[in-house]
Amino acid sequence: MDCQAAGTRLGFRACAGAAPFMTSFLIAIGRVVTDYIRFSGQTTVLAAEVLSSPFLGRIRFGLVGQQLVRVGFGSQFVVVVTGAVIGSVFAAQSYYIFSGVGLETAVGSVVSIAMCRELGPVLTGLMVTGRVGAAMAAEIGTMKVTEQIDALRSMGVHPIDYLVFPRFAGMMFSMPLLIAEAIGFGILGSYLVTVKGFGVDEAAYIKNLKLFTALDDIGIGMIKGVIFAIIIVLVSCMNGLLVRHGAVDVGRRTTQAVVTASLGILISNFFLSVLLNYIFPI
Repeated sequence: MDCQAAGTRLGFRACAGAAPFMTSFLIAIGRVVTDYIRFSGQTTVLAAEVLSSPFLGRIRFGLVGQQLVRVGFGSQFVVVVTGAVIGSVFAAQSYYIFSGVGLETAVGSVVSIAMCRELGPVLTGLMVTGRVGAAMAAEIGTMKVTEQIDALRSMGVHPIDYLVFPRFAGMMFSMPLLIAEAIGFGILGSYLVTVKGFGVDEAAYIKNLKLFTALDDIGIGMIKGVIFAIIIVLVSCMNGLLVRHGAVDVGRRTTQAVVTASLGILISNFFLSVLLNYIFPI
């Protein structure tokens, strides 16, 4: 029933309210799209400046070392626990399924491939995003609000060289090592649960694990780790640099950094999995 056919006052009110609702909805969608395009462009410019920083600016090895400690050493406990727990749970669930068809010794190879290709990189990326990415966005955002970044510029120090590149370098070195730890402890947890817990034959378990796990599987995890590290640093630092309106905006940008980086990891993981599994099939 259109507005002219509606003979009641309620009908006229409903039809009159539909147009403003649709207009507001389209405006909201358009704002999200334009904000995403603007943020993507700003992040691309930031990436170009970061990559050119070692050649055009000064590398501060002391700051890079500090970020290695904060990102790599500081995240070890979270990553190790996450890898061990996920490997153990995945092994237990796989055992319950495979034991029904007599393939208990295949649990190790399944867990190993899954940890190397998918679970290790993705879960490490998400945990590092929550721990390190949020800290990066909050720290740079606070410096922006308190005009410390402007003070760096007034002293002739480029903020990208001083703030972003050390974090970028620290993350690039730390992420593959953290992923390796998650994979290793995930396989260890699988071994303890399957062999020591469920009594699967140890020799057959290790034989299948070595037989079906190749260097390509580990390489896929390392490649994903490098891509995830780039996403975490660029998204987190960009959100920190975009802080404008005081402490409230610092919190908002920190939350947005974690959400955006996490979604970026999950979405990019899909395309990377399709591409890398085509290049390096199981």
